[in-house]
Amino acid sequence: MRGVSPDDVDPARPVLHVTRQVKLVRGRLIFAPPKGGKVRDVPLPESVSRRLAEHAKRYPPVDITLPWGTSTGEPRTVPLYLTTPAGTALSRTAFNSGVWKRAIRATGVPDNRHNGMHVLRHTYASVLLDAGESVKALSAYLGHSDPGFTLRIYTHLLPASEDRTRRAIDHAFADDPQTPDGLETA
Repeated sequence: MRGVSPDDVDPARPVLHVTRQVKLVRGRLIFAPPKGGKVRDVPLPESVSRRLAEHAKRYPPVDITLPWGTSTGEPRTVPLYLTTPAGTALSRTAFNSGVWKRAIRATGVPDNRHNGMHVLRHTYASVLLDAGESVKALSAYLGHSDPGFTLRIYTHLLPASEDRTRRAIDHAFADDPQTPDGLETA
C-alpha cells in the first residue's frame, strides 16, 4: 500500500499491478518487490479507483527516489500516493503510528494488536470470501503461492455454509411452486 503508484493502476483492465513495497532495511527505506517476490494483478473496483483519484487530486502523488532491492541498489523514482507531510516515503512505523493508530482511536476502535494494519488484509479476504470469491482467486490476489495456505489462514472467515447448503438444495428442489424447474424437469 505504501508503495502504490498511479502508474500501477491499469484503467484498461481495471486492475492494480502490485509491483513494489517500501521497506526498511538497516535503517534505510528502499523499494523492493512485494513480500515473497509475488508481483501480481489485483482487480480494482470502481469504488476504490474513484477514491484513489479523489485522493490524488487532494494530495498529488510525490516522486520518490529510493534504492531498489538493497540499501545500495540502483535508485528508482516512482510517484507514490502515500507520503509523509514532508514529501518523503512513508515507513511502516510512521504509517502505523501517525495514520493508522490515530484513525482507529478517533473511531473508538481499541488500539491493540488485533486491530493493527494487518486487519485490512483480513478484512479484504473476509469480504471476498463472503461474496463467494474462490479461495484460488483470493490466494492469487493476496500473493500466496498455494491456495491451501490461504484456506488454512482464512478458513475461519468463510461464511457459515449451512444456510447456503439449505438454499442450494431448496433451489434445486424448487420449493417455490411458481418456479418451473426442479426435480420435475430433470
